[in-house]
Amino acid sequence: MNKIEAIRGAVHSGLAHDSAIKHVTGRAEYCDDIAEPAGTLHAYFGVSSIAHGRLLSMDLSGVRAAPGVVGVLTAEDIPGHNDISPVGRHDDPVFPTETVEYHGQPLFAVVAETRDAARRAAELAKVDYEALPHVTDAVAAIEAGYPHVTPPLKLERGDIAQGRAAAPRRIQARMVVGGQDHMYLEGQISFAIPGEDDEVTVHCSTQHPSEAQHMVAHVLGVPSNAVTVNVRRMGGGFGGKESQMNIFACVAALAAKRYNRPVKMRPDRDQDMTATGKRHDFVIDYDVAFDDEGRIEAVEGEFAARCGFSADLSGPVTDRALFHADNAYFYPHVRLTSRPMKTNTVSNTAFRGFGGPQGVIAAERMIEEIAYDLGRDPLDIRKANFYGEEGRDLTPYHQRVEDNVIGRVVDELEASADYRARREAIIAENAKGGVIRRGIALTPVKFGISFTATHYNQAGSLIHVYNDGSIHLNHGGTEMGQGLNTKVAQVVADAFQVDIDRIRITKTTTEKVPNTSATAASSGTDLNGMAARDAAEQIKARLVDFAAEKWQAEPSEIRFIPNAVQIRDEIVPFNDFVKLAYMARVHLSAAGFYKTPKIHWDRASGRGRPFYYYAYGAACSEVSVDTLTGEYQVDRTDVLHDVGRSLNPDLDKGQVEGAFVQGMGWLTTEELWWDDKGRLRTHAPSTYKIPLASDRPRVFNVDLVTWNENRENSIKRSKAVGEPPFMLGISVFEALSMAVASTAGYAVCPRLDAPATPERVLMAIERLRAEGSKGQRP
Repeated sequence: MNKIEAIRGAVHSGLAHDSAIKHVTGRAEYCDDIAEPAGTLHAYFGVSSIAHGRLLSMDLSGVRAAPGVVGVLTAEDIPGHNDISPVGRHDDPVFPTETVEYHGQPLFAVVAETRDAARRAAELAKVDYEALPHVTDAVAAIEAGYPHVTPPLKLERGDIAQGRAAAPRRIQARMVVGGQDHMYLEGQISFAIPGEDDEVTVHCSTQHPSEAQHMVAHVLGVPSNAVTVNVRRMGGGFGGKESQMNIFACVAALAAKRYNRPVKMRPDRDQDMTATGKRHDFVIDYDVAFDDEGRIEAVEGEFAARCGFSADLSGPVTDRALFHADNAYFYPHVRLTSRPMKTNTVSNTAFRGFGGPQGVIAAERMIEEIAYDLGRDPLDIRKANFYGEEGRDLTPYHQRVEDNVIGRVVDELEASADYRARREAIIAENAKGGVIRRGIALTPVKFGISFTATHYNQAGSLIHVYNDGSIHLNHGGTEMGQGLNTKVAQVVADAFQVDIDRIRITKTTTEKVPNTSATAASSGTDLNGMAARDAAEQIKARLVDFAAEKWQAEPSEIRFIPNAVQIRDEIVPFNDFVKLAYMARVHLSAAGFYKTPKIHWDRASGRGRPFYYYAYGAACSEVSVDTLTGEYQVDRTDVLHDVGRSLNPDLDKGQVEGAFVQGMGWLTTEELWWDDKGRLRTHAPSTYKIPLASDRPRVFNVDLVTWNENRENSIKRSKAVGEPPFMLGISVFEALSMAVASTAGYAVCPRLDAPATPERVLMAIERLRAEGSKGQRP
């Protein structure tokens, strides 16, 4: 028998993103590229000019009279419900009716013949307010007696008092961690086309088509089956299009039905940044008790977050911050509480890591504090506190860590990055007292995979096999550049043993797969890959039954081999086999479904198994800091990351690299700034600095763990990769801290707040020098 060639695009092999060439040649079509039908209108928001106040009156006559204006929409024009809260708290109106809650809040929408006309007309409104006091940060909100936007969470295990009594050392301090704008390349956009009766189709840049569908239906007062939401691809999302697209989709649909014409809504970057939520910034008060060897005995932490004017997703975000406040470390006695504070700012929302990074950095700060207090290498303190065997394997939320590989990951990276020798060389160089000081840090991550809202851990798919052997694949996940469609197509190609070129991936649409979950929580491939495999297996089972009957064979004698089906010794090309099945009236379509097993969570008691499994990784970063200016560069980063048995190593490495750089940006250059009037001043690329290509590590080595596979029954034993590597950027922050500490002989923890902008770095250096060195302890 001739040697059988493997299929192209097999799982566990590298394959380019299915749209890679389109991306780099500009041929990838996004929402704004859809041809506009004749008569298309454009909508734009008119927004508030104060941060908090009562709405006394709105004179929109000048807006309506402006050239090109077709109409103006306010809360009075909403036929259904004036609420787009993603968690059903009824605190997030499309347009406010009585109270303005933040500067830049949409008050009305102008609908005009052109986008430029709508933008210009929106400035002509005359709005009278009664100004009220406002607060823009969590501490001020607590001091002013502002409420929580959602009930706080407490995680507790052990006895804090007992742990403190047994520990000879204790540190109490505060850390401020900044937020982050999503800065997706493609901004928010929705394009609504009215249909018959109550129907409307919305093309939308969204990570959560089913939520957009539900919200549009809710606002229009129609059933969900009247609304279709389509998304072919997004130009980035990062969590910013999980709920924040709701207002744009709803207003576009509202205008389309009101005027019976297609309506596009695309804000400019300034309005996109002022009207949509960010990563939550936190103020973290921590209290850690430990012994003389650096072993943690007790941890207490309070995590206060700037949530904005409404709940949005702040409840689960602040919950997940607590879930990851242990990172990879065992706390014998622990109490963690959240304080999701209302503020007069735009409602903060999901962002890659979903609160987890803010929890992880708190854990790393405590490790750093212990190391400086004892005069030890922080890596040794990290290793001393890793989760371990029985007795040291229980998280603060009472889930056991059963798949712990962090020790081996860190050991291998420590060796491959030559961490110890490089650290000694850096200490020796810093001791010479030059202007340029260097730092190095090796930090780990343990990240839980699953939606903590258990009901979101489900997915659907739809597969058609046409009688020419071509395959149509649709699933509920959304493609935002991460390669989800490519991975799911690889799963289907593997199931049928056909080349991936045979599979056509189509746009995500609520018409084909209903009730989908957001593509978020790093679960897109886990959920949709399993759902697609389920659909493929259903069709395969029917094909096996057909072959068994036609060839009078046992099912065990039938095999799917590369681009063919083998029945005993006979090989039938896949196309011919499918044609025969069609002629025999075999059903060649199936809807697949998957729900994640084993997980459960009781928020009231703070106990459960919210995560199906954990992903692990580690990064070692080296930096150089100019002590005269505070400027710095990342000289080298080495990453080793656990993705289980990778479905596509090329895509996974890309995700690790991108997540690392984005995480580094969060902690270094990306600073959000509100002035005393409550106005966001960093609302454009001119004032908000994301990392440039020149900011990446000069040497950037990324490797995937090859010796581990997921012990749980995930898709092909792979692990999620979207969010976990984001936290590896903390290694840069910790390396900066070491460089700063060198100016005071490593005697004290510098306690840098994030982001560690050059200004903050310089101020920290000057503060340490002013306080004076208390003795050098490298």
